[in-house]
Amino acid sequence: MDTSTVSSRGADPGALPVTLEVNGAALSLTVAPYVTLLDLLRERLQLTGTKKGCDHGQCGACTVLVDGKPINSCLKLAVTADGARVTTIEGLGADGRGGALQRAFIEHDAFQCGYCTPGQVCSAVALVAEGIAFTYDEVREYMSGNLCRCGAYPNITDAVMDVLRQQPGPDT
Repeated sequence: MDTSTVSSRGADPGALPVTLEVNGAALSLTVAPYVTLLDLLRERLQLTGTKKGCDHGQCGACTVLVDGKPINSCLKLAVTADGARVTTIEGLGADGRGGALQRAFIEHDAFQCGYCTPGQVCSAVALVAEGIAFTYDEVREYMSGNLCRCGAYPNITDAVMDVLRQQPGPDT
């Protein structure tokens, strides 16, 4: 990510200063008040792993982690993320949090076209970190905001359950 181009763009006279940590990199930039976090990530920061699906918060393809919580980045204005820590699919491998899930998705063939996979993995990372889902039904419920048009849901659930089985349970 070339941060020099980030700070030099944004000549919009209504642009506001925003400070973010994106995938571990501290960024100070100016953003027009109508720019979504999704568009900032994809268009300004060139982090295209996060996908634009419905652009209405209904499909979950744009899911990223903001301060560790999964959000639909198409619904969040970038200026409202000021001071936040944002993690995209590109940042998950770098910090080690997503590695086990990414491997499990591959091992369980938990994707077909792959379009929803970045959002699915981000949601699954939060699910594992929160430690609130332990059964297939709980995983399916937690992940229900992430749609897969190919129908890989059983494999996605298997991948998440595989990683959960490797985690300490609620009774340990």
